[in-house]
Amino acid sequence: MQSENNPNKEKFRDSIGTITDSGTRNFIHPKKPKGRYYNYRTIVSWVLLVFFIAAPFIKVKGNQFLLFDVLDRKFNIFGFPFWPQDFYLLVISMLVSIVFIILFTVIFGRIFCGWMCPQTIFLEMIFRKIEYLIDGDRSKQIKLSKQAWDAEKITKRALKWSIFFILSFLISNVFLSYLVGSDVVIKYILEGPSNHLGTLIKLLVFTGVFYFVFAWFREQVCIIVCPYGRLQGVLLDNKSINVAYDFVRGEGENGRKPLRKNENREELGNGDCIDCKQCVQVCPTGIDIRNGTQLECINCTACIDACDNIMDKAGFDRGLIRYASEDEIEKKEKFKFNARLIAYTAVLTILFGILVTMLFLRTDVEATVLRLPGQTFQSTENTIKNVFTITLINKTTKAINNVDVKLLSHKGKVIMVGGDLSIKKQGLTDGTLFIEINKSDLKSSKVKLKLGIYSDGKLIAKTTTNFTGPLIIK
Repeated sequence: MQSENNPNKEKFRDSIGTITDSGTRNFIHPKKPKGRYYNYRTIVSWVLLVFFIAAPFIKVKGNQFLLFDVLDRKFNIFGFPFWPQDFYLLVISMLVSIVFIILFTVIFGRIFCGWMCPQTIFLEMIFRKIEYLIDGDRSKQIKLSKQAWDAEKITKRALKWSIFFILSFLISNVFLSYLVGSDVVIKYILEGPSNHLGTLIKLLVFTGVFYFVFAWFREQVCIIVCPYGRLQGVLLDNKSINVAYDFVRGEGENGRKPLRKNENREELGNGDCIDCKQCVQVCPTGIDIRNGTQLECINCTACIDACDNIMDKAGFDRGLIRYASEDEIEKKEKFKFNARLIAYTAVLTILFGILVTMLFLRTDVEATVLRLPGQTFQSTENTIKNVFTITLINKTTKAINNVDVKLLSHKGKVIMVGGDLSIKKQGLTDGTLFIEINKSDLKSSKVKLKLGIYSDGKLIAKTTTNFTGPLIIK
C-alpha cells in the first residue's frame, strides 16, 4: 500500500509496468537478485531442470518415464503406460490437478510461478544468468540498450543471441522427446537431419517459439498469456499467504522516506521503508510490491532478499517484505484453515482416493468382447451359439502369447477362430470367437457373460459381454 497522503496511490492499477505511457513495450532490466531465498530457488530450479531433461530418457520396465505421444495416442506417466481406453483416468487426474492448484493458490498465492514454473526457471535461472554474464547487471544493461550499435554492442548481442538460439534448440529437442519418445529423437540424431527434414523444420519452429519467448517476450508470458495470473485474482483473499509488503510497519504514521543519519524515525512518525526502491529494481515483472497484491507478481521472492539486505544495512529487523497474509499484517491474525479450505481439501482427498483406487484396479491388458454386428444367434437342438469380435490391448513392454478366452459365469465352450492369439508389446490385436452355451443354462433371451482372458494358463484380464438367445416364455 502507498501512503494515504499520496493522491495517486491507485494509479499503478491503470497500466502494467511493462507498457509505457505511450503504449510501447517497456523492457524490464531487473537487478541481479541475491540472498537466501534466491539460493533456495536456485537449488529447487536445478533439481527441476535435471528432472525435466532426464525424464524422457529414464526407463521404467522399458517404458519412458514421461511420454505424451498424442499422434500415436500413447502416454506414459511415471513409467506407467496409458492408452485412449484409460481416458477416464486422465479426466480424474486433471480434476485432481485443478482442485490442487485451487487449494494451493488459496493458501500460498502464486508461489508455483516463482518457484516451479518452467517459464520462470528457464528465464531466471538460465537465460537471465547468461545475460548478466555477457551484458552485466541492471545499470550496464540499461546503458547497453541505449548505446549506439558500435563494435561492443554488436559483439555482445551476437554472442548472447547465438547462445540463446542454441539453448532454445536444445530445449526443443528435449521437448520433442516428450512427444515422440527419446529413442526416436536419438535415432533421428544418429541418422542425420538430412534424412528427417520434416522433423528438423518442426524443431526449428519450436526453437523459434522458445527463442521468441526467452529472448524478447519474457515476463509478458506471465502477465498477458498465462491464465494462472487471472485465476489467482478470484481465488486469493485476505487470508492467503503471498509475498507481501508490511505497510503497517513500512509506512508508519507519516509514510516512508529516505534514511537520514542519526534520525529517530519513530519520533518523526515514518515507517521502516526508506524508499530505496531496491524491491522495484530487482522485480522481474517491473512492479512495486509496496502497492499491494498485483496480477504481475509471481512470488519470486527477489524483493524479499533485496529488502532484507537493505534492512540489515539500515539496522532494522528483516521481514518488511515477507511471506504473509493481509490479515496477518493488518490485524496480526495468523493463518487458519477456514470452511472454504476445508471443503477444497475434502474434495481433493476424495478425488485423489478415487484416482489411486482406479490406478490399482487398472490391468495391463484391456479386453473388449462385442457381438459381431448384423449376426444373430445360431440354434441347435441343445445349444445356442453367438459370434463375437475380441480386441486386446497390451499395455506392457513384453509380448503376450498363447492368449485364450474362458467362460467364468456360465458353463459352455469358447472357440477361437484361427487358434490362440498373440499381442505384441504395447500393441493391439483383434480376433473372432464363438461362444456356445446349453439352452438349459439360459434363464432369459439376453444374459451377461463374464469372461476370463488367459495367457499360458494365467488369468491376465476379465471382461463382460452380452449373449443373446431365443425368447423364453415361462
